[in-house]
Amino acid sequence: MSNYINPEIDESFSEQLLDPLPTQRRLFTYAMNGLSFILSLLAFLPLGSILWEILSRGLSGFKPEMLYRPLIENGFANAILGTILMVGIGAFLSIPVGIMTGIFLAEFGKTNKITNFVRFLNSILTGVPSIVVGMFAYGVVVLITKQFSAFAGGFALSVIMLPVIVLTTEEALKLIPTHQRLASAALGGTRFQTTFRIVVTAATPGITTGVSLAIARAAGETAPLLFTALFSQNWSDGLMSPTASLPVLIFNLYNSPDPEINKLVWTTSIILLSLVLFFSLLSRLLSRKTKFQ
Repeated sequence: MSNYINPEIDESFSEQLLDPLPTQRRLFTYAMNGLSFILSLLAFLPLGSILWEILSRGLSGFKPEMLYRPLIENGFANAILGTILMVGIGAFLSIPVGIMTGIFLAEFGKTNKITNFVRFLNSILTGVPSIVVGMFAYGVVVLITKQFSAFAGGFALSVIMLPVIVLTTEEALKLIPTHQRLASAALGGTRFQTTFRIVVTAATPGITTGVSLAIARAAGETAPLLFTALFSQNWSDGLMSPTASLPVLIFNLYNSPDPEINKLVWTTSIILLSLVLFFSLLSRLLSRKTKFQ
């Protein structure tokens, strides 16, 4: 076969690549970009209005000493620490189980009866109301230990986080192209090596997003903590004692008959949103470092 390329044909092809798009296609592109921008703006308006309302009402009541004083000293520090503690317990219990379950569903048991049963249970857990989860944790932990505790609250939050992590992990792994698995197998990689070194590594950003969503949901739950961790005006005495949290604090402040105390609901909401945002950004940063290593 000849390697000769006609210079005239090559020059004509290059000119076609450099020619601008037809006016009709350019107008269609501009119209679609404008429509996408308008729809994105409309979707952002509710979120933006909520954030503006919280910030405008809450910043006036914020004082720096609230971050290191307990509620008994007109601060929120014990509630902040309690929220971090219980969400941390929930993450510790649910993240390993959720990720491994998602890997099993996506890579090792796609069509068998056990997989279908696990997916069915996960779908049920996704739709269970949080107050029912709180009652379940109350019966499993509080009644057995005979006391409200941070551990019971963390256990309830782990049940809420688990189905979200399983679902997002499975979907993130399914998005990895099959040719990456085949390439690993062609180089001699076993199924476990391919799954954990290639597929899971490539799906890390998606898995991290699922974990962040689960943490954000758990951090804002109130009903399960009312049944399990209860509340405390001062610092917690340990994992097996009643513990304050920001969602329950917001609930208590809202139900207070004092209008001045009611205003602190907005300030507490700012702290809770900032906490969720911080951990979401931290998880993103860690996942990016893991990806590039």
